[in-house]
Amino acid sequence: MRGQEARDQVERKAAMATLAQSSGDDIVRFWNEAGLPSDAELLRGPETGLVTLRGRIGGGGAPFNVGEATVTRATVRLPSGQVGHCYALGRDKQKAKLAAIADALWQDPGHRAKVETGLIAPLRSALTATHEKRRAETAATKVDFFTMVRGED
Repeated sequence: MRGQEARDQVERKAAMATLAQSSGDDIVRFWNEAGLPSDAELLRGPETGLVTLRGRIGGGGAPFNVGEATVTRATVRLPSGQVGHCYALGRDKQKAKLAAIADALWQDPGHRAKVETGLIAPLRSALTATHEKRRAETAATKVDFFTMVRGED
């Protein structure tokens, strides 16, 4: 039983990471295409606030405050009882709410497959395409430097 719970936790984290990295417009588009239910009771938010970013010099030095980031959070409960949470960078309240609902739906065994195939998989594909496009654009600007040696020493 513990092994399955650990696998579920890893898969849930991966699904939430995909939602966090995706744009709100993509989430809405794939949500509508998948026909996922969006009825849920709001327990908290969506609300926007700031979080402090911490860093370390060299990875092992003393921690220090780097700055702040804007974050939007939401917590929802489905009629079936599952509770979903979301913290997302930025101010997109609709994204936070839908991601929290997706988290709750993902926890429901009856909806998990539909969330994975209808929402998470297309979002992962869109993220991969975006990353590949950026890599190609960056590679196009690559400059190879070389040194010419003169015959004199």
